[in-house]
Formats: sequence, C-alpha cells, structure tokens
Amino acid sequence: MLIMQKGSIEIITGSMFSGKTHELIRRLRLCAIAKKKVQVFKSHLDARYKDQFLVSHDGFELGSMPVRSSQEILDLIPSDTQVVGVDEAQFFDPQLVDVCEFLAKREVRVIVAGLDRDYRGQPFEVMAQLMARAEQVTKNAAICSVCGDDAYYSQRLADESGRRVVVGAAEAYEARCRRCFIWPSASTREPSLAAVAN
Repeated sequence: MLIMQKGSIEIITGSMFSGKTHELIRRLRLCAIAKKKVQVFKSHLDARYKDQFLVSHDGFELGSMPVRSSQEILDLIPSDTQVVGVDEAQFFDPQLVDVCEFLAKREVRVIVAGLDRDYRGQPFEVMAQLMARAEQVTKNAAICSVCGDDAYYSQRLADESGRRVVVGAAEAYEARCRRCFIWPSASTREPSLAAVAN
C-alpha cells in the first residue's frame, strides 16, 4: 500500500511585481483557515514595508519573522509546525535548500517565494536549486512596463554600483518582457545562435 507523505516543497517565482508575495500570503492564509500550524519567515534584508510582516506590492500583509540565516528558520520552528512560508528566498544563503529538504522530510509543507533571476537576467542559485527539488513550481508573469506583454525580467532603473542585491520596489525596478529588457552588459547577454553553434 502506498502511503502519501504530507511534506512537500512549493516554489512561487517570477520577476518583480509578478505577485509572488501576494500568492504566498494567499496560500498561507488558506492553511491558517484550515487550522494548520503556520510559521512565516522573510529575509532581514527586506525592510521595504514593515519589519514584522510580509507585505505585497499591492498592500496585502501577513505576520512574519525576519531572519538573518537559513539556520535561524530551523531554530525558530516548533516541532508541531505543519506549514512553513519563506519570502524573498533569493536573499538567503545556499543552506536554505537543505533546510527546505529537511522540513519536507519531516512532513512539513514548505512554500517558498522569491525572484528566479537577478537584474542581469541571471538565475539566483538558491532559487534554481529549490525549483529543481520542488514538487510544485509556479512561475508568475508581471506586466511589461514598456509594452504591456507578459514580463519575466526585473529591470533595474537605478544604482550603477554593480551590486547583485539592491533592495527596492517601483523606484528601483520595472518588470520587462524579453524584448524590452535591457541587458546590463555584453558579458551577461543570452548567447547568440552563432555562439551556440560554435
């Protein structure tokens, strides 16, 4: 007889302004309505709105704990927790992958939201690893701020420092489609057909 385990990893990803946090909050609220014991975490780096809350760009919010490392998540979870939510996963250390795997093996439902790519269009390694291990991946599209098509890229508007992580919202980023996305430098462009052929 096949016994289904309750533990799983779900990923919600996409560009800036694609509704990742909104969807995470929606799923976690449904778990709370179903009387599940829910714990919610976010990176301490995300201080754009409220420190102790997940807040979506459209104003939905849910209480959460800011943490500085993936290990802190394990340290703060009581043994009876059934659902764990993590927002802004791209800001976490690589150990987040092991933490999510450990929790899923303990039959915890783990729901993670985060950007799949940085401002250069390059994958965030922790998110790529999590997507490969997840039972379910939801990739949201935003609306391109230039042409209105589906957008999967996050265009950085300010800060030419070259730092990979610059926390910001509408003042610093726009959602862009592939056609309207402006690659930051030639070294980060997608390969041309000629390069692939060689």
